Amino acid sequence: MAIRSTDPQQQTPGSQDSGSGAGHRRITNRQRELLWALIFMSPWIIGFLIFMAGPMLWSLWLSFTDYDPLVPNTNFVGIENYQELFSDPNIRTSLWNTVFFTIFNVPGTILSGLALALLLDKVGRAAGFFRTAFYMPNITPAVAVGALFLLLLNGRDGIVNQALRAVGLPGPSWLNDPAWIKPGIIVMMLWSVGSTVIIYFAALRNVPQVLYEAARVDGANAWQQFRRITVPMISGAIFFTLIINTIASLQLFTEVYAMFFGSQQSGAAGEAALFYVIYLFRNAFEFFNMGYASAMAWLLFAVIGVITFVQVKTSKRWVYYEGGE
Repeated sequence: MAIRSTDPQQQTPGSQDSGSGAGHRRITNRQRELLWALIFMSPWIIGFLIFMAGPMLWSLWLSFTDYDPLVPNTNFVGIENYQELFSDPNIRTSLWNTVFFTIFNVPGTILSGLALALLLDKVGRAAGFFRTAFYMPNITPAVAVGALFLLLLNGRDGIVNQALRAVGLPGPSWLNDPAWIKPGIIVMMLWSVGSTVIIYFAALRNVPQVLYEAARVDGANAWQQFRRITVPMISGAIFFTLIINTIASLQLFTEVYAMFFGSQQSGAAGEAALFYVIYLFRNAFEFFNMGYASAMAWLLFAVIGVITFVQVKTSKRWVYYEGGE
């Protein structure tokens, strides 16, 4: 009688081949999935390398040179461009204008967007129409917005000043008085608050109504409900718009350039409207100081990175995530 061996080392070769073949097929399937994932992602990867990573690395190199597209020779100048940033008075002016605008525009956008979203949440069936109406300014070309507000903010016969005079208030010279240029620009940018309204409106619709019912049973008034329920429950959306609007404000360019620099305006009015990205653009494409403009771009990148990092770190104290920490 033949006795079958139970020693695992004496197993038949066929059984080992079968197990290894199954493992090999599993590895092949994973590799095939990875390959298809890379194929579907390849348009984005190629676009990112060509249109984002490549130009960023090239501009980083240019920031250490005196590159001028009209001059055949390019010299390596080290950190001279970065040193010049700290001695250029226009850098200080443009940074101050940009920071001033950001400090007032970001809270103004958040508060006005939240107020409009709260009103929109109460209108019922008409919410669809008002969502579209609020968002329309965001799809208007930026150059057209700048041209429109040249008419609206005209100090002599603009609609804004006509409305102010109708209620007995003097209308300032929005476009010529340096003290009123930045407030006028803030008013103009608040006109396109629609995207923030839509984000807050969607967040408000996701707040559980049972929380408000429980709060009313406990005797909470409207302000207490807003402070203790609404704001914490939509704090994630507020945090998102805080970051997005801060970055957009620090990069303000098109509308202001169309209003004040399309005709090469200079002097005190032009200085009051000299935002950082506008000065960067002029160095690059008017003065052809590409190396210096690249250094300016990397300085702005660093400033935005630091501000965003601080916002993310401090968000842990006030942003509430329902399913998170």
